[in-house]
Amino acid sequence: QVHLVESGGGSVQAGGSLRLSCAASGYIDRSYCLGWFRQAPGKEREGVAYIYTGSASYPDSVKGRFTISQDPAKNTLYLQMNSLTPEDTAMYYCAAGPFPWCRKYWGQGTQVTVSS
Repeated sequence: QVHLVESGGGSVQAGGSLRLSCAASGYIDRSYCLGWFRQAPGKEREGVAYIYTGSASYPDSVKGRFTISQDPAKNTLYLQMNSLTPEDTAMYYCAAGPFPWCRKYWGQGTQVTVSS
């Protein structure tokens, strides 16, 4: 069983930065991809960053502002978020699962609030 725990969320003003962490325990199959997702109130959950076999991908909405990375020695996944806007306000989740969906295992989420 895989257990994911996010941390690092909080409140920040527009233009600010946050770094989210996701600590993983349990065996994560090497064929799995890892991802960060977010869900704002009244909206569907959307992927904001993925990493698979060392390659990262992002939707246009966050490209150039968000960076996903991992530290295998610490079993930790990160999401560096820069130039935050109020539209980035959401609950952020990390997830792991078979490529390309990366959605079999989920963390409990960490709230990010960006004020203007």
